[in-house]
Amino acid sequence: MISDHSDVTLSEEGGVRYLHFGTPWIQGAMRVSRPFDIELDYVRRMMAWLLFMSPPDEILQLGLGAGALTRFYHRRLPKTRITVVERDKQVIDVARLWFALPEDDARLEVLHADAARVIRAPTSIGRFGVVQVDVYDEHARGPVLDSLSFYRHCRRAMTAPGMLVVNLFGASHGFADSLARIGRAFDGRVLAMAPVPAGNRVVLAFNGPPLSATGQMLWSRAAVVARRYGLRDARTDWLGALAVRGQDTVLI
Repeated sequence: MISDHSDVTLSEEGGVRYLHFGTPWIQGAMRVSRPFDIELDYVRRMMAWLLFMSPPDEILQLGLGAGALTRFYHRRLPKTRITVVERDKQVIDVARLWFALPEDDARLEVLHADAARVIRAPTSIGRFGVVQVDVYDEHARGPVLDSLSFYRHCRRAMTAPGMLVVNLFGASHGFADSLARIGRAFDGRVLAMAPVPAGNRVVLAFNGPPLSATGQMLWSRAAVVARRYGLRDARTDWLGALAVRGQDTVLI
């Protein structure tokens, strides 16, 4: 299926609609019969911040894609305000037309803007409890925003406590460098999840007071997250991807 926008293509298979930026790379997905669920495994892993903190007052998403996280938050986190930044107006239009992206309201603002500028703006300082970064071009060769300065501005935009969540390609030769830059920006307070089969790796970085949690505490929290938010991966996938076992103590 081809959209009305020349740079964006859609495909559909097995009840799942996929977003592409003119290439075979999948940039987002939605199961048509369950639009408020999160279809892609790496996107579900971007919810792993829920193991460590409760939903904040505000979340910032850099990169819209097919809007899976936005739809989920708008439906499941009724007390959280969501700001989404997307530089391509076509992506916003297609997400609204084909991927059930809600219209802006008192809790949702989708900005057609440059994420680098938004994260540097004085109005962003100390504002967001969670900052999520998923900014790739149509070739998906590497993140568009990946400098030490960028990650430092992400931290500056966060509350304390707060968390940064970044989608990286673990198979990419640049993964180690990206992880090192995030570590420098967050004083080494970083957890990297194992790659999903497609190669994506989700990285979590922490701002605020030091955190200590036993594996058993995280397993118990994962059960709550799975039940409260319908995210079964919290127990079946996330803790394994973080290599957390019941006897472990996680120090961040």
